[in-house]
Amino acid sequence: MFRSEIHLAIVALLAATTASQAADPKAGRALAAKCQVCHGLDGIAKIPIAPHLAGESEIYLQTQLKAFRSGKREHEMMSVVAKDLTDQEIADLAAWYSSISINVTMPD
Repeated sequence: MFRSEIHLAIVALLAATTASQAADPKAGRALAAKCQVCHGLDGIAKIPIAPHLAGESEIYLQTQLKAFRSGKREHEMMSVVAKDLTDQEIADLAAWYSSISINVTMPD
């Protein structure tokens, strides 16, 4: 019985952790107002040195923002912008930009 109680506690803990960190694209859109000068609210870069973020993988975006925040990856602007982002804000931003649909038209 002790073993099943531990199992239930672990399941409950994992469920609570997942629920508290669920990404919110709408919250990410609000946060993206800070990003729009370079990356655009729509995720299409507005300056030549900024990458497009629209439709990018959520995992990739989170990984890169966390790398800028920790100093593992450095960039003059992004290191400053990312340093104060929480894990939840990073998840929300990644959810927003990854949720944008990109349509491609091939030339004839």
